[in-house]
Amino acid sequence: MEAILQGFEDWAWIGWLVLIAVFLVIEMLSLDFTFLMLALGSAVGLVSDLTGLPLWAQVIIAAIAAAAFILLLRPPLLRRLHRNEDPAKSNVDALLGLSGVVLLEVSTLTGQVKLSNGDTWTARLASDAPVTTPLAPGAPVVVSRIEGATAYVRSAHD
Repeated sequence: MEAILQGFEDWAWIGWLVLIAVFLVIEMLSLDFTFLMLALGSAVGLVSDLTGLPLWAQVIIAAIAAAAFILLLRPPLLRRLHRNEDPAKSNVDALLGLSGVVLLEVSTLTGQVKLSNGDTWTARLASDAPVTTPLAPGAPVVVSRIEGATAYVRSAHD
């Protein structure tokens, strides 16, 4: 049994290299910096192996280093990565609050609107709208939410 444990300690550096490689591959797929921090923690484990520490100490040091990297290094890296992102809304988020005009009477069951961006949508009267009477063609509306291919709208005068 002692010979097996000694074998693990003698070849632990290979395990650390494998962990580093696996974490780096996963990081390339996720791009979240979490697995990069785990790879750095494994690198610290590798360094502790090269200094001759026992395997149990290497694992503890690597875990502490990975936790420290995740808590201290990852947040500023994420802020720096997202610093120059375009703040403009896109896709469904860009439609929320957009104005439009009723094309076909909009009720809680059916309707159609043309939004100010030029899109024509199947529409329903939003459940949070103060007025539940159908909106006639030509009435101005505002999009409150999108579900699938349906825009839920309310009167722009409310």
